Amino acid sequence: MPKQPRAVLDGIFAFPPNRETLGGTAYLIVENNANLLVDCPAWDETNQQFLQDMGGVRWLFITHRGAIAKVKDIQLATQCEIVIQEQIAYLLPGLTVTAFGGDRTLNSLYQGIWTPGHCPGSACLYYPPHGGVLFSGRHLLPNPQGDRAPLRTKKTFHWPRQIRSTAALLERFSPDTLAYICPGANTGFLRGKRAIENAYQGLSQLDLDACLQQQPPL
Repeated sequence: MPKQPRAVLDGIFAFPPNRETLGGTAYLIVENNANLLVDCPAWDETNQQFLQDMGGVRWLFITHRGAIAKVKDIQLATQCEIVIQEQIAYLLPGLTVTAFGGDRTLNSLYQGIWTPGHCPGSACLYYPPHGGVLFSGRHLLPNPQGDRAPLRTKKTFHWPRQIRSTAALLERFSPDTLAYICPGANTGFLRGKRAIENAYQGLSQLDLDACLQQQPPL
């Protein structure tokens, strides 16, 4: 029987890893008449019923090209607005989408931030409650030690740009505005925790020059 989404923080739920997005983790933020789905969960009866019980979906925010699965079915079922960075919007032909360039403010609660590197249209979603939560897609992930970091993979589009995007996040936020990161994959490395805590402090301790020297995996 499929697992139910689990609570991460008050009003934030994580879906089980989705095989169609290579083990990606999607999230639902529950707000009055403004529920937002971050990336695509497995489109099964359990998740469909959960979304319905939570009040539906107003927006579907895509963090990177690999997070796309069953988008047409999700939009047809929920009538959600798809928000995606303009450089990967072409991956959704025939669908009604809202494409953005640098930043995109959806309402007073949500802000999309372009963070190119992992893919040309990689983006993070920022949510101010709880001291600030950043839904990082595959831009920032837990490593095997459970620390948050940009991780270079075989599919990384432009590693130096990904490092520059990480530096830009450090300039944008502070310890008072970024408390948690909800990563889009590798959640097993969190060892039972449901989000990366002390997010800004951890990012500020990264040696980005050393990160830049990471070699792609063989």
